[in-house]
Amino acid sequence: MSGNVGIVIVSHSKLVADGTADMVREMVGDEVAVAACGGNPDGGLGTDVAAIQAAIDSVYSPAGVAVLVDLGGAETNSEMAVEFLDEDRRARIAVLNAPIVEGAVMAATEAAGGGSLDEVRATAEELSP
Repeated sequence: MSGNVGIVIVSHSKLVADGTADMVREMVGDEVAVAACGGNPDGGLGTDVAAIQAAIDSVYSPAGVAVLVDLGGAETNSEMAVEFLDEDRRARIAVLNAPIVEGAVMAATEAAGGGSLDEVRATAEELSP
């Protein structure tokens, strides 16, 4: 894996998270590390702070990690997961305000081209209404 910005997809639905990650991998290839995190620990709808932390850790690089979320609870839990990370990593994690599917594809495309975390964020967030 390269030193590109990693992508984490956090959805209340495991199927949505996995499907979005599959789409990103299909379109971008292995240039960007992608992790999907969806559902609660019991397999139902929801999100889990520990699982989000593990997903961030799995794709982390010094270039950073962009986290895309589907709903407010996913955003809150993603921000909590970031707060629990080591201080030196926190500044390299961004929870984006972008549509989850389109934003993930655009963020990964920018990251695959070597874009910085700020560039990845700007590209994905251009899609927000």
